[in-house]
Amino acid sequence: MNRFSLTFFTAALVVVLACNSTDNASKDTPIDVGRDSANFTTVLWMDSLINFGTVTKGEKVHIVYKCKNTGTKPLLLYYVRPGCGCTVAEYTKAAIPPGGMGEVNAEFDSNHGIVGEVIKSITVKTNTTNQSPHLVFTGTVNAAPETKGKDSTKKSS
Repeated sequence: MNRFSLTFFTAALVVVLACNSTDNASKDTPIDVGRDSANFTTVLWMDSLINFGTVTKGEKVHIVYKCKNTGTKPLLLYYVRPGCGCTVAEYTKAAIPPGGMGEVNAEFDSNHGIVGEVIKSITVKTNTTNQSPHLVFTGTVNAAPETKGKDSTKKSS
């Protein structure tokens, strides 16, 4: 039993060391854009705080945040995460050239939120020297009117 354990441990060690070979690793590893200061640029967010107004519970709200690359290197939006599960976000994944525009498109599902005033945020990380703000949206969600005996499904266009 002891000989089997030693053989297994030795084989596992050989596999681990072989997998950690760094001969070609630098060619295949993408640049860590958050730490590569040689490729930092600057970004201007057109509006990082948006008020969507008032909606009825169950409605979905589409919010668009626009940004401009004000630097001299390509701008990368590499981390975009909503603060909660009631919001999903899509964003410009391609490099944004100097002077170019990018977007973060958010969709808030008020059916998953609370009734009343809401304040939600989206965290964005970029390869910039100036820190990207949290993108924030606010608004009011009103309770849905009661429908007695009526079909309450709502078709969206």
